[in-house]
Amino acid sequence: MKHAVFFRNLNLGRPRCPTRAQFEAAFLAAGAESAASLLTNGTLVFEARTKTLARKVLAQASQTMAAECGLREPGFLRSVEQLAELVALDPFARVDRDSVYEVCITFLDAKHPALPALPLVSKRDDVVLLSATEGEVFSASRVVGNTPGSPNAFLEKLLGTPASTRAWNTVVRLVDKHG
Repeated sequence: MKHAVFFRNLNLGRPRCPTRAQFEAAFLAAGAESAASLLTNGTLVFEARTKTLARKVLAQASQTMAAECGLREPGFLRSVEQLAELVALDPFARVDRDSVYEVCITFLDAKHPALPALPLVSKRDDVVLLSATEGEVFSASRVVGNTPGSPNAFLEKLLGTPASTRAWNTVVRLVDKHG
């Protein structure tokens, strides 16, 4: 069974972050049958026979990266099958892509606080939270001044809990490649 993990604040090769080789090796050493980093933003696809085993692999790999390079950020685990189901929902079908900077998905921990009613727009009008599933929030960001909005920062402040955001296209590409 293929799983994907989305780490918060992990950029390969930066301070307190693993290199691509360390990232993949941490998962293999933790028991993953395969591990492949996607891009440089802390996204990785790995194989583990069950969801329980995938959680154990993630926990062990996280401990290894903390010891080797000081990474102490959470990783948000999803099966590639779950991601394919999200892609099939086509959550941005009604969004005029020319009117926004980017459409995104934010991964939340299973024990996150309740979300307010959606849609919800940030005070700067640079992020709009459009819809959500049980563990993901779909959003669009706009440029205000010279700076695009940050759905991750907005959600972390709103909920008081860590999150990890990716451009929607990253998830679509992951599913196309590994689904």
